[in-house]
Amino acid sequence: MRSLLPMLFAFSIAEVASFASPQARKSIPRPSHLSMSTTSTDTSSWSGLQTAAAKTAVGAALMSEQESRLRGTGAPFVQNKLRLFESTERPRLTLYRDHAGWCPYCQKTMLLIEEKQIPINIELVPMRSYGDKPESFLRMVPSGLLPALIVEKNDGRKQVITESQVIMEFLDLLHPVDEGFRQMMPAENDSGDQARYKRLANLERELFSWWCTLIFRPEGPGFSSGGMIGKIMGSKDSSMSGAMKGFLDCLSKVDGELASTTGPWFFDFASHPTMIDFVYVSHVERMLASCAYWKGLDLRSDNYRTKFPALNDWLDAFEKRECYLAFKSDYYTHVMDIPPQYGPGYDGGFEDDRLSYQMSITGKDAKSWNLPLPFDDPLQPLYRGPPLPLCVLKAAEIKGDSGLVGVEGTSYEMADREKLAQAGRQMAGWKLAGNGQNLYHAKVAKFASRGGPQGSKNPRKSFGAELADPYAAPDETLIPHVDQALKLICGALLAEGSADHEKAVKEMKAGLEGRIAKNRAKDVASALSYLRDRIGVPRDLPLVAARQLRAHLNAAINVLY
Repeated sequence: MRSLLPMLFAFSIAEVASFASPQARKSIPRPSHLSMSTTSTDTSSWSGLQTAAAKTAVGAALMSEQESRLRGTGAPFVQNKLRLFESTERPRLTLYRDHAGWCPYCQKTMLLIEEKQIPINIELVPMRSYGDKPESFLRMVPSGLLPALIVEKNDGRKQVITESQVIMEFLDLLHPVDEGFRQMMPAENDSGDQARYKRLANLERELFSWWCTLIFRPEGPGFSSGGMIGKIMGSKDSSMSGAMKGFLDCLSKVDGELASTTGPWFFDFASHPTMIDFVYVSHVERMLASCAYWKGLDLRSDNYRTKFPALNDWLDAFEKRECYLAFKSDYYTHVMDIPPQYGPGYDGGFEDDRLSYQMSITGKDAKSWNLPLPFDDPLQPLYRGPPLPLCVLKAAEIKGDSGLVGVEGTSYEMADREKLAQAGRQMAGWKLAGNGQNLYHAKVAKFASRGGPQGSKNPRKSFGAELADPYAAPDETLIPHVDQALKLICGALLAEGSADHEKAVKEMKAGLEGRIAKNRAKDVASALSYLRDRIGVPRDLPLVAARQLRAHLNAAINVLY
């Protein structure tokens, strides 16, 4: 059996309408204090919801952060278009990368840029699997390859560089340690580390090859064999396919290389991740999702934490860094974006676990995308590092396990659960409110209404991502009904405190029953499902906020069906 959901994502919420317009931002009052609300949010208009969102501590922090990002001085963010860090000069480098956050090669390039703090312009271009590339980009890069780096030379000419590894090495050489930039490669005179780098790079290609064999080809029958993984897995080894054994054996080699250093990274010459860590992590991230979904293999479980301790410590260390979390996807996004890039995944592996994992990842287990949400996700640890942008954690006064408020480098597993849930809800509500009607004429409702009975029926170009339909038209008759539903959902998301939230959810459900015409209820539910299934992480929201939006959409859908 192949993937249940070949692909999603036509538009992001941000694409549909961006955030609130500059004019609208000026009209929204900033909070003079951040007190707890005891009144219901006015859901009669998007302007009222935007005002309510801006009055929350979370919303105010996000608006301030958004303005910093526009100046190139904000925190890492998947849709940043300018990174200045401490530079005051106009960057002469421009990186073209995908805007949805699907591309692993763009991700590793951005991680290098963020960790080295390289001033750069960024342009966002669709991958061919979900949209057409602009002609202006294709004139510069006829192959359409991403990422692509444009270097503006002193004489005004422009040099185009493609291939992520070439780009990363070029950027590293252009920003050396003696100019204050972080070291990313072994010293040229260190023959031991140079040899280790080459060995690790070859091992990464070996791991990638085993992953492709395991996921994108039908598994053969299991057979007994020895080797490193046989010692790890014991008697269970005899039930594994050769592809599974080969993949796990290679992972064990990677774990051994990580265990050979004193810190969590592949090299000890720096206390931060370096080039080879970035080369590995973008694909390892996708391995975690695909192995859980198609093979029932949870590499973050306590069982595999014992078997691959150094690998899991390495992942934990990445998840404590804000720049990594800004580009980290959830499992649902990955299992939806992998097939258009690599081909369909094949079911196999550990059958009993696989079926339950698939239900959890796609929100069909009646728990992972449903209210009340469990604190953590059974497959994707949410709190091994900052679960939300640091500005949100600081505004919500959420302490990490280190005892400090809103910092990276620590887990948040012992943090205040109610504050975390509220901050995640309100970030989702702020994003939804900023993409409501305003000057953009109900763009989110219009987008969702493609899922109505008369939506998505216009002739349109198809893409490798089956549900990517950027040229689709909405069911125009459904838009006002969907708009009403989204306002009610947004109001529930913005509620302060658990008691007010419970009350707001009840009001949302009552409002749906009262405001949505009975003969359109199922059509509205279909539109909300269309929107829910296209919420991407990190493109639209971080997972802690995205799961709240998905769950609130499901709560509305359950009322309407």
